Amino acid sequence: MSHYPDGGWVKHWFNRDGSYSAEFSDGRRITATWRVEGNRVCLNGIRPSFMMISRFCSPMIEAGVGERWASRDPLGRRVQNELVPGR
Repeated sequence: MSHYPDGGWVKHWFNRDGSYSAEFSDGRRITATWRVEGNRVCLNGIRPSFMMISRFCSPMIEAGVGERWASRDPLGRRVQNELVPGR
């Protein structure tokens, strides 16, 4: 889960079959495929393309449930990610 400084959030689901989906706090949803490329996880074919990008890669982070780490979203904004339990 990604948390924005303004209180917004994004829930991410990385499925074993390589599919990805996300839900934003404002109700928007996106889908893509994901795969590990070296030390990064990459989203490909992001749909719908409201963010004007179709591909985004981020460094792989090893984390346990409840751990948090700072990162940036596809638009370069700062986010605080958290690995949460459940689906």
